[in-house]
Amino acid sequence: MNSAQFILKEVFSVSLTISPLLSFFYVNPHFCSSRGCLNLFRMNCELLATCSALGYLEGDIYHKEADCLESVKDLIRYLRYEDDTRDVRQQLGEGHILEHDLLPIITQHGHEKALFDACIRLMVNLTQPAMLCFGKVPDDPVFRHHFLQVTSHLQAYKEAFATEKVLGILSETLYNLLQMEWEQRQEEDNLLIERILMLVRNVLHVPADPLEEKKVDDDASVHDRLLWAIHMSGFDDLLKFLASAQSEQQWSMHVLEIISLMFRDQTPDTLVSAGHARSAEQKQRDTSELEGLRQKEQAEKRSRTLQRGTRHSRFGGSFVVKGLKAIGDNDIIYHRNVHNFKNYTHDMGKAVRRVPRRNRQARESQDQRRSALNVRLFLREFCVDFLENCYNRLMYIVKESLIREQSQEHDETYYLWALSFFMAFNRGNNFQADLVSETMSTRTFHFIERNITNYYEMILTDRKEATSWSRRMHLALKAYQELLMTVNEMDRSQDESIRHSANVIKSNIFYLMEYREIFLTLLRKYDGTTQPQSYLKDLVESTHLFLRMLERFCKDRRNLVVQKKRVKRKKSKKDKKHIVPFDATSETPLEEQRTEAMVRVQDALQAQLGPEALALLRAAREVWPEGDVFGSTDVEPEEELELLKQILHAELPRSAPPPETQVEEEGEDDADLEEDEELEAVQVSETEFKFLDFIKKFANPNIVRPYLLLLKSYAKNTPHTNHCIARMLHRVAFDLKMDALLYQLSVFHLFNKILSDAAAAAYKELVTFAKYVLNRFFSLAVTNNKAYVELLFWKNVGAVREMTEGYGKDGVEKMSAWTEEEEQELSKLYEEHRHSEVPDIVETLLPLLSNSTRTRRQVVTQLVRMGLVNSAKELKKPKKGTNIVLWTEDQEEELQMLYEEYKDSDDVLGNILKKLTAKRSRARVVDKLLSLGLVSERRELYKKRSRSARPKNSSEEDFLAELTQDFPGEPLNREDEDESEESEEEDELELEEGQSGGSRRRQSLVSKEERQADVGMSEALQWLQRCLDRAAKSREEDGFSQATPLVPLTEACEDAMEDKTFHGLLRNLGMRAPANEQETFWRIPEKISPSQLRCAAASLRQNPNESKNEEVLVEDDNPPEEHQEEKKEVSDSQRADALRALVVARKRKQHSSKDDGMCGHLILCLLITGLSCSQTVFADDCSTTVMDTHTNGDADSDEEDVSAPVKRRRKMVLIEEDEEED
Repeated sequence: MNSAQFILKEVFSVSLTISPLLSFFYVNPHFCSSRGCLNLFRMNCELLATCSALGYLEGDIYHKEADCLESVKDLIRYLRYEDDTRDVRQQLGEGHILEHDLLPIITQHGHEKALFDACIRLMVNLTQPAMLCFGKVPDDPVFRHHFLQVTSHLQAYKEAFATEKVLGILSETLYNLLQMEWEQRQEEDNLLIERILMLVRNVLHVPADPLEEKKVDDDASVHDRLLWAIHMSGFDDLLKFLASAQSEQQWSMHVLEIISLMFRDQTPDTLVSAGHARSAEQKQRDTSELEGLRQKEQAEKRSRTLQRGTRHSRFGGSFVVKGLKAIGDNDIIYHRNVHNFKNYTHDMGKAVRRVPRRNRQARESQDQRRSALNVRLFLREFCVDFLENCYNRLMYIVKESLIREQSQEHDETYYLWALSFFMAFNRGNNFQADLVSETMSTRTFHFIERNITNYYEMILTDRKEATSWSRRMHLALKAYQELLMTVNEMDRSQDESIRHSANVIKSNIFYLMEYREIFLTLLRKYDGTTQPQSYLKDLVESTHLFLRMLERFCKDRRNLVVQKKRVKRKKSKKDKKHIVPFDATSETPLEEQRTEAMVRVQDALQAQLGPEALALLRAAREVWPEGDVFGSTDVEPEEELELLKQILHAELPRSAPPPETQVEEEGEDDADLEEDEELEAVQVSETEFKFLDFIKKFANPNIVRPYLLLLKSYAKNTPHTNHCIARMLHRVAFDLKMDALLYQLSVFHLFNKILSDAAAAAYKELVTFAKYVLNRFFSLAVTNNKAYVELLFWKNVGAVREMTEGYGKDGVEKMSAWTEEEEQELSKLYEEHRHSEVPDIVETLLPLLSNSTRTRRQVVTQLVRMGLVNSAKELKKPKKGTNIVLWTEDQEEELQMLYEEYKDSDDVLGNILKKLTAKRSRARVVDKLLSLGLVSERRELYKKRSRSARPKNSSEEDFLAELTQDFPGEPLNREDEDESEESEEEDELELEEGQSGGSRRRQSLVSKEERQADVGMSEALQWLQRCLDRAAKSREEDGFSQATPLVPLTEACEDAMEDKTFHGLLRNLGMRAPANEQETFWRIPEKISPSQLRCAAASLRQNPNESKNEEVLVEDDNPPEEHQEEKKEVSDSQRADALRALVVARKRKQHSSKDDGMCGHLILCLLITGLSCSQTVFADDCSTTVMDTHTNGDADSDEEDVSAPVKRRRKMVLIEEDEEED
């Protein structure tokens, strides 16, 4: 077959395909007329063929084709693959498929379940909102055109649905499905229920077209006809059933969406007043509004009459305006009628400057209209039934799903709308608190407050969708306002229980700071570019209501305690940076990075950053150990110093200029590391609330400015809105005496506009307030000649106080300026001392200045201002301590010489520190002595004690050292070097005091615990002794032991339990501290036997005679020598016997029990309290106790070293042995 024959065959086959289709249109003119001839050529051929296969409408009867079901499924498939312009959707809309095919199919062939389901699926897709199809309103003109086309098709769909026949079929189908029990329903049945609800929701969501409808109030619009069809078909009753039935709660969110869309154009006030005659209040309000309009019209007529001259002038005339300059130096010439001159401005004739889009005021939402009367009556009855039977249950289910995040995004807006609408309706229609009890709780306040905060944050972060977030925030604000109004209505109820509930709610919302200051935050953060004026109106009215409720609540109570949150700033040190000598992710070879690391070390040395250079050197040594480029791994400190010197003076290759800025930044970072970082923590407390102090927070220009912005539209505001504005400004100007906050030129211009308004009689409150503020200003202007200049600026509280009370009277007198003589004196002194080697030149200059009142900050600031120093950082106060890290060779030789000189002295380290030229800390010197090998252990540097002749006033440490010198043991490791240094200093001071001579008081063997007991802990010791006796008796009677808490019952005992010294006594007695946060009290461990408890209790009892003798000895500064010697001999013998018994018991530790430490503790307590008993018997008892018990302790810990410090040896003797084992 050749090509010509092939082409002829194809043309013939196409003609055979098209000819039946053309004959179909010729035979069925209804199909062609229904879709239009032009639409036939615009539609895609496949789509057209599919639509033609659905069927055709002949008169009121629809004839479906055999392939109708498959054609509907094909259309669903086509919609699934449409492009971004929604071409398939637009073509189906142009072809009126829904009006002329789908709706007749479901109304006339609804008994075919498969076809009905497919048509519902297709209609749900076709009625999908245009916003969901395009994501947003397109900015591109082409896509915006497609968006408007889809919207116009949706409006046509809505008009087609506004028939009782269509909604009757949907209602009947939904009713039959709901009659089935949930066990009998299939998955397809639930899907059909959801699709019907979504279809009705989509149709209700279609926006109205006011240009096409051109309906006025009380006329039936398309939306009204759709609502009436819903009512006549009984679909509204099915919605109420779904909202109230427990088994159908899965459709709650769909029901709430449909109800919110039904009442989209309505207001609660219009529905409440539907079918009722106007009340007296409404008549009075309407009369006053009409009277204001009439007065304004008459005033305008009078002004026009005065503008006309007494005689006609053919020419307007020309006038010279004295004092008003034109472009040049001459006065301006006015060429119009002189009566219109008061409206003259220089801006006349100029082109209006275009306002940028980002600075334009936010647009208001569409205006609400009043529906037809029959629709309003039907909706009113729906609201009444919904409140009585459905509201509380539906709102509870919806809120639970919102809290558990089981709903879709932004579904909370429907909840907020329903809350504000139905609560407002209930408040206007014979208020009943029980009908809205579900949403009248503090939880609801918290939920709305959290949403308001979230919406505000999203406005700041999502700037592209700021308008949408602003609308949601407006909904949340209206809901919050309605909650307050309902609480206020409950407060005026006749029922006592309702008033009590209102007081409980008010107490909660007034107590928490979040609810009190939410309006302050919203007013301060108001932005007119994203939030419309209607939002500001509701915000001002809500603030007025809240303040009025709070003021009344405070008057009924003398003292109101509220919660106060304060931001507590904690300071914590920043973590130091970890120095990294190379970058593993860099493409630079390691050899080049090694050179760069060497350069960084040199730069740090040149910047006088010695520690950083040393740290970088050591880090580089770990990275590149080969070749000993940065020194060997076992390098000595002097070798490191020599290596740093070589690096400093070496000429290193640099690929770029030295990064001075980087070094400076690192220096600044290191300086910042020394500064404290401030961390914020919220600290909650309670304080007494004062209403006037709360009102003072509103005296802020950022809060007053939104009120004045709303006041500019006073002519359009309602009287209530103007009253709210005037009341707030009155609180600020009169109650707080902050009228100067309103002294601003734009505010005065607004006041002038109000005063010169023809209908000023209708704004009596605003006129009175404006006159008050102006009179106050002109009175102030008499005494303050700068008052007129202050009109140009907004003022804060400090500026207001200066303006009214006088400038410079803010309580802090400013320091006088530097005179020329003082500057010369400072310059001369600085030049004299700048080259001196004083550590702090500023401290040197301060006492030399003639003006002794100058502070360090003033001197530093003046030096910088005069150019004598470049920056205040050069004059920073030197830090305490030393920054010297490295030792020079001379310093090391000096240290070796000093050690050789004082190594045989009693205090080697102290003498070396006194003679060192470069002052360093004890730790640095000790470390250096160890590194040089001069000493092998730190203990060799401890202060030595003389044991040969102990003075009369020798301390307890010396006595213990003498007793334990025959029992050498293992020394105890030092826990903290600084603590050891402090103990050595204390011992040195005690030794010096003992050797200074003089008759001092007798240093008796008294521990810290007994000194505290002598002051005021005798009661606590007696209580502790009783607790031990009681515990011992209880354990003997019960036969078993358990941990017994020590519960203090008196104030003295509680104070003792908080004292650290008393804690030490408890530990020595074997008591156990609280193990965790759940435990509060100390406990007597269960391992202590009753005999041990009685022994411990006996050790706490003091001998009255001995206590009296001790008091006499303490009071007498110079006791008789014989009595003192006699007492000393008795005391020394008792101590010697007791400690020998203790040492014997410790040697037997290997065969003792786990509680052997109690013996030592009891002997210690005897030494403290001076118990007069036979030491031999006590030692035998303790030995017996030790022999009867067993322990798993470490025997090595018993050994003690005489060479350890005295204080450390005492600690080894007295410390609890159980703690030593741990």
